[in-house]
Amino acid sequence: MLKKLGRLFTIKTRLEAWLVTYAIAVGAIERGRHYMEIYPGVGGWMLAVACTGVVFLAGGKLLDSVKTSQPALAAAPYRAPVRRRGVNGRSRPTRLQTGRGSKSRFSRRTD
Repeated sequence: MLKKLGRLFTIKTRLEAWLVTYAIAVGAIERGRHYMEIYPGVGGWMLAVACTGVVFLAGGKLLDSVKTSQPALAAAPYRAPVRRRGVNGRSRPTRLQTGRGSKSRFSRRTD
């Protein structure tokens, strides 16, 4: 019986995570208004901003903890990565292999 009751408080979908985040946001705004009434000036503003900042942290953690049922790109075909070229639209030249030691082909000129 306790297991069934515990399943009611488990967040299973992203929709539930968004709804819980909304409820946290409503409560944080109300608490921030309360702080601004009790502590007028900069102190109340800082506490109100801290309350609303917590919503971003808690909402992010809730959304990250819920597993998505579908991949982000559900039916998109695979695209190979684009090969980028170097400066001026050309790739770097490769060194020619002559097979005759370390001499370059320009040192064998006979003019």
